[in-house]
Amino acid sequence: MSTDRVLLPLSQASRPLFAGVDLGGTNIKAALVDDAGRMVAFHTERTHAERGPEDAAARMGQAVHAVARLAGIATADIAGVGLGSPGPLDIPAGTIVRAGNLVGWDDFPLRDRVAAHCGRPVTFANDANAAAYGEFWVGSGRDAGSLVLITLGTGVGGGIIIGDVNVEGAHSHGSECGHMIVDPTPAGRPCPCGQLGHLEAYCSAKSLVLQAEEALARGATGSLASAVAAGEPLTPILIGREAGAGDVLAASLIEEAARWLGIGIVSIMHAIDPEAVMIGGAMTFGGEASPVGRTFLGRIRSEVHRRTFPTLAARTAIGFASLGGDAGAIGAAGLARLEARRRVESRP
Repeated sequence: MSTDRVLLPLSQASRPLFAGVDLGGTNIKAALVDDAGRMVAFHTERTHAERGPEDAAARMGQAVHAVARLAGIATADIAGVGLGSPGPLDIPAGTIVRAGNLVGWDDFPLRDRVAAHCGRPVTFANDANAAAYGEFWVGSGRDAGSLVLITLGTGVGGGIIIGDVNVEGAHSHGSECGHMIVDPTPAGRPCPCGQLGHLEAYCSAKSLVLQAEEALARGATGSLASAVAAGEPLTPILIGREAGAGDVLAASLIEEAARWLGIGIVSIMHAIDPEAVMIGGAMTFGGEASPVGRTFLGRIRSEVHRRTFPTLAARTAIGFASLGGDAGAIGAAGLARLEARRRVESRP
């Protein structure tokens, strides 16, 4: 949706309206959506994480005011705001526990500071969980009663939605699919979290590039090696391009990432038996629109079918997510909507 974003005229929107904010290491995205999950307004700006969390919290609050202004409503007309943030988080406390690439943000009360700056109640969630809810609500999983979203980017994120419940866990660490152990041996690849053998160490963008570098250092040849030698940056986009051109190394790297992802997906399927598993994030190699993306998905499916029970293999939908980079903001708004409905239902 990011590249073909369609905004609904306010006159056609179903009230109430909700705002969603997706905090990324590079950009802050904010969306105003109606009660049916249709986007009415959108705003984005740089995160500037180096300026500190309070500065970013102020600009996240301003982003909520911005989407209200763009839609032609008062911020007070927004029924609630959802905020998706990188973690790990303490969701009940509303804090980022360990901010990873947001240096200096640890233990910051992000939820309450954003609420103070926008003047609206804020529902707090892990960013991948928010994206999963977006896909569940109005995206590729809208016809499913339960969904798992795996996001492939610099790392591997995950979100699990079961019957309209966002699986956050007892300690705000639920749905961390990227940190499943897929290789328990001492030779397991190191994950950025410091542990060995996690899924993220095998099928993230960072891992894919690292494995390509290792292969090139061992003397691998081909069009990928030639492109890197000519000065092109080694990225998943380059690897996908060269795989499409027939480079053996590039194709094998993508196939191996798909194999490990299939192994991880089987473990999730056996644990919760979801109706659908969706693959999203920046590293889908063009998705359904690309031969490389279709081959990638086909390899994932074949690995799943080889390793799981026949009923699960036949009945679990495995495909690409559809909301693109907008999933987090839309899903965060959807979680705010869900929280608002629960507050109404709990009233005596």
